[in-house]
Amino acid sequence: MIHGLNHFVYAFISTIGFALLFNAPKNALLKSGLGGGLGWLTYILVNQISGSTVASTFIAALVIATTGEIFAIIGRKPITVFIIPGIIPLVPGYGLYYMMLSIIEGDSAKALTYGSDALLVAIAIAGALTIVLSLNSYRKQKQTRRSLV
Repeated sequence: MIHGLNHFVYAFISTIGFALLFNAPKNALLKSGLGGGLGWLTYILVNQISGSTVASTFIAALVIATTGEIFAIIGRKPITVFIIPGIIPLVPGYGLYYMMLSIIEGDSAKALTYGSDALLVAIAIAGALTIVLSLNSYRKQKQTRRSLV
């Protein structure tokens, strides 16, 4: 339990740091941190259960996008204010680093493994964001049609 709380706190602080870096509004910083912390906590829990980095990244990105969408609707702010800082802890920087290191060391098999893992994680993030944003777009279209009738 304490292990998960530590992960949440570190992700919360780092997400607020990225939100400050991207000039997010001051009243959106805590919400951004909450989304990033929940996303990272989801990543850790799902990764412990499934052992799959790609599946845990996909589900964590779904959580971040959903919380970002809710905060955007409640606070009447663009969703990017909440999603971009929250998604950064999931970006596969380690995979890209080790892929480049393996290329420099001349180990093409390891480079291919790290590169494909990083690509799959990036696709998982993009897929999760696309699903949540598409569902919200569909919801907005339905609301607009109802208001016209």
